[in-house]
Amino acid sequence: MIEEILPDLFRIKIPLPNSPLKFLNSYAIRSSKRNLIVDTGLNRKECLKVMLAALRELGLDMGQTDFFITHLHADHFGLVTRLATNTSRIFFNKPDKEILEVSDGWKYILDYAGGHGFPEDELKKALESHPGYRYRSDWIPDMIILKDGDEIEAGRFLFRCVHTPGHTKGHTCLYESEKKILLAGDHVLADITPNIQCWSDQDNPLKSYLSSLDKIYELDLALVLPGHRGFIENHKERIEELKVHHYQRINEILDILDRGPMNAYQIASEMEWDIVCDSWDQFPTAQKWFATGEAIAHIRYLEDEGKIIRKTLEKTVTFSRNFGSV
Repeated sequence: MIEEILPDLFRIKIPLPNSPLKFLNSYAIRSSKRNLIVDTGLNRKECLKVMLAALRELGLDMGQTDFFITHLHADHFGLVTRLATNTSRIFFNKPDKEILEVSDGWKYILDYAGGHGFPEDELKKALESHPGYRYRSDWIPDMIILKDGDEIEAGRFLFRCVHTPGHTKGHTCLYESEKKILLAGDHVLADITPNIQCWSDQDNPLKSYLSSLDKIYELDLALVLPGHRGFIENHKERIEELKVHHYQRINEILDILDRGPMNAYQIASEMEWDIVCDSWDQFPTAQKWFATGEAIAHIRYLEDEGKIIRKTLEKTVTFSRNFGSV
């Protein structure tokens, strides 16, 4: 459950029941002054039980413990309100904070998904089964907003914030240049690809993500500590693999659209996914949701590149190849 990576830097494996991710890597930095916890887990009893046991074993005084949350997703943010004390500082980013504070954000996303072909009778089920909705934080706490380049000192570590939009608008990593480590959240993962979703016509998260990968590529790193699964020693090699994956996805969608116009839900149903099901109809609703969001992210990238064009019908949007593009 607890692993010491470097002196006073620990990984705590927080279980994520019924999730293919299996667990969250929460990182605890122990200090004689202010402790720091990076990411927390879902707001559910299984996560809280393991986290509290680990914090007791590490001997952390929660009255002298601060929190840094890499991004808004509930498996990272959800438990923070159950752990923070009235003397804790919670460090976060502005773009994700603004999203959390939108009262009708989930309704907007559902409406947007419906406009891209997600069946209306499945939308409510998609929301009810979405872990980000079911296990979100109890409330939005007061937070200290940090931006790209800001620093956090925790014991023998001096971290610099590195803004890496893509997985979310505000996703932020922590870089320790002297020790050559990166606490990467969900920006770079070892054996799975971070889910890049899009739920707005104003966003191009895949373009942002690819640029953020280039930003991390240039860092002097010996070890990347992701939010899930194993550690990464050769970050440049892994980044190259992630970029190849997304360019393959882009080409896959273009090949699918060679068959004719489709909406995003239909495109997602034709794509190859790493899930054990005989057909798209057998996909759990939550997995259909993630797949459709990822399909839209690649569609938005292609649309901005002029490779595909959209047609807005009465209720849904369809896409087709733009054979006039270069």
